[in-house]
Amino acid sequence: MTRISLTEIEGVRIGNAQDKEAKTGVTVLLFEDGARVGVDISGGGPASRETPLTSPVTADNPIHAIVLSGGSAFGLAASDGVMRYLEEHGIGFDTGYAKVPLVCQSCIYDLGCGRADIRPDAAMGYAACISAEQNYPESGNIGGGTGATVGKLYGMARAMKGGLGIYAVSVGQLKMAAVVVVNALGDIYDIEKGGQLAGLLTEDLQGFADTCQEFYLINKKKELFQSNTTIGAVITNGKFSKTEMTKIASMARNAYARCIRPVGTMADGDTIYAASVGEVEADINMAGTLAAEVLGRAIKEAFC
Repeated sequence: MTRISLTEIEGVRIGNAQDKEAKTGVTVLLFEDGARVGVDISGGGPASRETPLTSPVTADNPIHAIVLSGGSAFGLAASDGVMRYLEEHGIGFDTGYAKVPLVCQSCIYDLGCGRADIRPDAAMGYAACISAEQNYPESGNIGGGTGATVGKLYGMARAMKGGLGIYAVSVGQLKMAAVVVVNALGDIYDIEKGGQLAGLLTEDLQGFADTCQEFYLINKKKELFQSNTTIGAVITNGKFSKTEMTKIASMARNAYARCIRPVGTMADGDTIYAASVGEVEADINMAGTLAAEVLGRAIKEAFC
């Protein structure tokens, strides 16, 4: 396994736009020639758009963009700008009367990090597409990760900053990349070394607490801080159908289990897209295993 840049995967471009003061933003993945996309939704409170397009039982039409943004459900407006950009560039599903871009989106809740009255909108979505023309992958407090936070069992007072993470590798001719916005209720762990990277702080803010242990001590129904959700996408040049990409997305979820504790709660909206943009023959079991590894390393990159 060799580390590469996301830009070495043909058929995908990435762009970001953000409002640093309001602490919110948009990350867009553009597939000009379309991608075969599946999805896995394990959290109890997702904010999403057009995810039924990824279902194996719906029409096998190519997806032209995946949007990862802040703003909770308000942020879904960002896709309007992405659709406008794609339409202007002649990209979309040809219906005979118009080319309709097929855009999937998931949002994190970041309204408690900066300003709750400023959210990603169509203009920010369009700006992220303009940024994608430069196709520069960057991790940290950028794009959809601008307002991400983690370790929020007791609210923002003991939480830490999250962010956007990107990681890509090759195994022979097969390439796999992951882009993730880490905005979890739980704590974050290093997939390689196992140590805690971020999460719930102690009451004196001098070290890490353990969210799982705090759950066990509480041991009663608690109104959780509803400002979570880790959203991401894995992209491969492997030749897989939409049904197979759905399975790869579900296997990639193992990265969440290995790196985020707890995860998939009713206060999270955890979502993973999986997109195929190539024709390289590969075993689905190997690809799914690799997807989880790469996604786990992308989670770590959000804190580097």
